[in-house]
Amino acid sequence: MSNPLGIKEGDRIRLISMGDDPDPIPNGTTGIVRGVTELDFRERKETQIQVNWDNGRSLSCICPPDIIERVAAD
Repeated sequence: MSNPLGIKEGDRIRLISMGDDPDPIPNGTTGIVRGVTELDFRERKETQIQVNWDNGRSLSCICPPDIIERVAAD
């Protein structure tokens, strides 16, 4: 399965919004992608993006429902 977001390891991203996480990363936080895993469930497809966030946390995004965008390197 191809990555519909076009995100790859090493990309810088910005979090637009995080779904229903009990301790979410704040919107607008940037970070570096450390890995991408495509998940193909019968009823839905998801992309899990492992991120080292600039605020020191490591937390994956699950797209959808999380929304991210690629940003230019600093």
